[in-house]
Formats: sequence, C-alpha cells, structure tokens
Amino acid sequence: MAEPEARAEETPAAKPHPVPPSEWEAWPDEQLLDLRLCDLGVGIRGSELEPRIRELNRELRAAGIAHFRPFFWLSDEWYTPDGVPGVAIPFYMAHPRLARLEFAQMLEVEGGTPEWCMRILRHEIGHAIDNAYALRRRHRRQQLFGLSSKPYPEYYTPRPYSRSFVQYLEPWYGQSHPDEDFAETFAVWMTPDSPWRVRYHDWPALKKVEYVAALMHEIGPTAPRLTTRRTVDPLPRLRKTLREHYHDKRQRYGVDHPNVYDRDLRRLFSDAPEHRANPSATRFIRRMRKEVRARAARWTGEYQYTINQVIDEIAKRCRDLNLRLAVSPEEARLEFTVFVAVQTMHYLHSGRHRVWL
Repeated sequence: MAEPEARAEETPAAKPHPVPPSEWEAWPDEQLLDLRLCDLGVGIRGSELEPRIRELNRELRAAGIAHFRPFFWLSDEWYTPDGVPGVAIPFYMAHPRLARLEFAQMLEVEGGTPEWCMRILRHEIGHAIDNAYALRRRHRRQQLFGLSSKPYPEYYTPRPYSRSFVQYLEPWYGQSHPDEDFAETFAVWMTPDSPWRVRYHDWPALKKVEYVAALMHEIGPTAPRLTTRRTVDPLPRLRKTLREHYHDKRQRYGVDHPNVYDRDLRRLFSDAPEHRANPSATRFIRRMRKEVRARAARWTGEYQYTINQVIDEIAKRCRDLNLRLAVSPEEARLEFTVFVAVQTMHYLHSGRHRVWL
C-alpha cells in the first residue's frame, strides 16, 4: 500500500495515558468508542501477532532471504510507507476485544484469521523488500510492472478477465498500481508450497513471478540497502477516539450506489395480488443478509461494509415497491446472492473500486 496521506496538524492535546486492556476489555462498545487510539495500551509483544511474525521470518529464511527482516508497528490500518522497510498493522489485530469492535463497526475483521493475516503480511513484505533493496529502480522491474511514480488512483476500474496479473489478496488488486502488482506477485512467490508455475503456466503474469523468483535469488544473500526504522502514524501518536476513527473509516468505505434496476428485482419479487400471502422481500433480505454479504464479499473482493450498503439500497427499493417473494426461498437464495454480487460489480466497474490507502 502507498503511504497514507499526511495527517492534518493537530492542536495541542493531552499526552497519551495508556489504559491497560484489563480495564477496558469488559467495557460496552459505546464506552470503548470514546477511548483514544493512543490510550489503548496494546502492543505486538504478547499478542497473537507475535507467532505470525515469527512464522513470516521463517518463511523468509526458507525462501533464501538471509539478511532482510522487516519491522512492525501498530497503527490504524494495514500499510507499508514509501521508503520504509517495515509494516504498519492495525491496532485491532493486537487484542480480541478490539477485533470484536472492528467487526461490530465494519462487519468484518480484515486479517482476522491466521491465514488471512499471513496473506496480508506477505503482500506488505513485498512492499517492504521493494523499499529495502530499491527494486523499483531496476529497468526490468519497470518494464514488467510499470513505474512506481505513477500516482495512486482514488478508484480504479478492474479488468476481471486479464491474465497479466496474479490474484492473491483480492481478484484484481494488482491492477490498481505497479507497486501493488509487484507486492501481489511477490506474495504469490513467497507463499510456502505455492503451485504458481502450474496456476499461471499459460498466463502472461507468469513472467512476473519468474522475474521475482530470479530477483529474490539474486538479492537473498545480500544485505538490504535501506535499514531505517522510521514509522508513520504509530498508535501512540493517534489522538482521535475510536468513535472518530470508525466514523472516518465508514465514510471512506461507504457507497453512493446507483438505483437498483426494478426489472431485475421483479424476477425475484413481485407486488402482484397472487403473491400477497408470501413473505415480504425485506423480510427475506433481512433473513439472508449475513450469508449473502459474506458470499458476495468472497466473489467481488469488496468490504462487507460496502456490500451491506448495497443490500440496504436493495431492501429500501423493495420496501418502496412493496415487493414480496415471487419464487421459492431456495431459488431466491442463489438468485439474490448473484444479484447482489452483480450490483456490486456495477459499482466496481463504475470506476469507484477502493484502493487501500
């Protein structure tokens, strides 16, 4: 990920006074939301992140990376700043109570399972090793992936059928920027027992993975050129409250979605008199929301929070039209999931797909 935008200058505020988790872990969400990030009193040491970082270092050694070891700090998002051979990890990864709050606020915990966490870490290490060895300056790297100087877009339009990019964190995330393409390709190569030669054997993307493999073989025995341990927005410096943090995050990942097509809705639901005894569409959607949201997220790579807003728009339109179920619940289950995914894809192809910043 690119380095986050510079923070606005803050007015003088009280210095952080960390509160140990033993005090706030039993607080209700409403009380916890008023605690500042800098006062959370959590760290990587002793958390579930420690064994995952150890595993990551084992993977680097096994891959022949002898001297590069990234460093990590807690912040408010996943990212690797430009010019830093280290990785910021979101604070909610350091304590299960904060992970539960993240889920309550955003409907998912990005990196919340060991496997998911390792996938994100490998991607971020791709950025960190790129910085550590100044790989973006190499001519062949620029030929294959593009120039790192290309501005990050606020949104991008994915090409779902392109075989010029590997698929790792999200189906099309490598298409967002040359540096994301490199990090995704590195993660594919680094994953233990990755069958990348088979997976991409007839894809143009194979040349990229082969290049990364050769490049890591070359630099693996050497010391990194960059060894700074500079951090960006470490947790102790973030004085916003959790409530303010989540308000901003929901604004960033919200959706101003186009109107749902009535014709498509009426394939599943109807306001005809013969269906008046059937369950209402809004009741059906309420019952299916969680399952549909999770499936559509897997298919599209979008945040569940965004998809939940798409579902809200659909439910509102069904309520406005007084629609009821027009097919069997079994048939509607799959059809509605596909419908939500398609509506999300319309959002993606409108050029407003999120980029992690």
